[in-house]
Amino acid sequence: MTGQVLGTPGGGAHMDDNAAIRINVGGFKKRLQSDTLSRFPETRLARLLHCQSKESILELCDDYDDTEKEFYFDRNPALFPYVLNFYNTGRLHVMAELCIFSFSQEIEYWGINEFFIDSCCSSAYHCRKMDQDRDDWEDRSDEGSTTSSFDELLEFYSDATKFDKQLLGSARRRVWLMLDNPGYSVASRIISILSILVVLGSIATMCMNSMSEFSLLDSEGQPTEDPRFETVEHFGIGWFTLELVARFVVAPDLLHFFEHPLNVIDLVSILPFYLTLLINLVVESTPALANLGRVAQVLRLMRIFRILKLARHSTGLRSLGATLRNSYKEVGLLLLYLAVGVSFFSVMAYTVEKEDSEDLSTIPACWWWATVSMTTVGYGDVVPVSIAGKLTASACILAGILVVVLPITLIFNKFSLFYKRQKQLEIAMRSCDFDEGIKEVPSVNLRNYYAHKVKSLMASLSNMSRSSPSEHSLNESIH
Repeated sequence: MTGQVLGTPGGGAHMDDNAAIRINVGGFKKRLQSDTLSRFPETRLARLLHCQSKESILELCDDYDDTEKEFYFDRNPALFPYVLNFYNTGRLHVMAELCIFSFSQEIEYWGINEFFIDSCCSSAYHCRKMDQDRDDWEDRSDEGSTTSSFDELLEFYSDATKFDKQLLGSARRRVWLMLDNPGYSVASRIISILSILVVLGSIATMCMNSMSEFSLLDSEGQPTEDPRFETVEHFGIGWFTLELVARFVVAPDLLHFFEHPLNVIDLVSILPFYLTLLINLVVESTPALANLGRVAQVLRLMRIFRILKLARHSTGLRSLGATLRNSYKEVGLLLLYLAVGVSFFSVMAYTVEKEDSEDLSTIPACWWWATVSMTTVGYGDVVPVSIAGKLTASACILAGILVVVLPITLIFNKFSLFYKRQKQLEIAMRSCDFDEGIKEVPSVNLRNYYAHKVKSLMASLSNMSRSSPSEHSLNESIH
């Protein structure tokens, strides 16, 4: 391959319509007519016909021999006959024995769109490609689950090693494992069950206290709390406070203790009680601040946040929290779809119902109806009465079903991934044993872990290399 001087006037490589060019694809040589290639001007070989310089030619092929007028491509010669058949017939055919991934990359390189695949092969091709993409997604999900679980497991072991340099480290580590891992031992299971019962009992007493059947009146006829419920409440607060203090005392890193979401939930579950107690003391000592009593009533309702403490003992709740935290884009997409649909159908309902229904006489009033209809709740408090309004309601309900269903699949896939990862992490943590010092991380293959890391890195670099040259820069280099 010399490639010194192009043998056309002015040093160009422009071809006549009836001229032929020589193609060498990995040793497979073929002469192609220019008019055949010109039928598909967007393909790589057709763009060669318009090259005006050696540099523009080498943008499209791997080498060029100006002596033989031969263009060389370092590609798979076994797949090039399918490309030749496309130029001759205008259609692509896919044999069953071909690798779909390799064939897709090959036609993408030659600039041939998948829409040119003939109808006899199109259905099988796209089905096989979708199956391949699904398998790749599952592999990536498994790799991500293993890698992420391994990172969290390393963080867990890193925290466990911090006790070796602390006073009474071995005993504090046992208590830490017992409190933070519900399935670690028999004692941790008993503590977990007792904590769940206290949480449920606290929520039950709060609900029963709001019922008239269990309400009591003081000497002045004002409602007061049942002493039995108050006893349960004080016991629950004492238990929750003891749990939080114990976890704080045996924590491996006190400075970063409240960076963990579950520890923040523990603090929020007891904070309203102590704030309410403080406000009542201030109100009794300073009657002028009687309005603070309303704040105390609001704080009492915040006891419902104690239900979130069950996340410490439930894999599903922790997985749900992780899913929502990492699915803000999908959730935002769902809210965007709903906002657009509510705005659209509320205006339509207002237009057709403003003269027939007093409940739908304003657009803000129609927002409530559209929201209830699109989410398929259907309270029935506001309904259209005209035929046009009922047709609008039918379209609103059908659109709501589609809007809600579309992003749900993405969120469910992430939930499955996080749930699987959390279960793997719990199994690894429960199998740990620190009685004889830090041992090897259980159930983790380091070779596979680093292989996943390298594979992910190579895939990222491959995607970057394929997407880096833009069509705009390539056209500028050709013309």
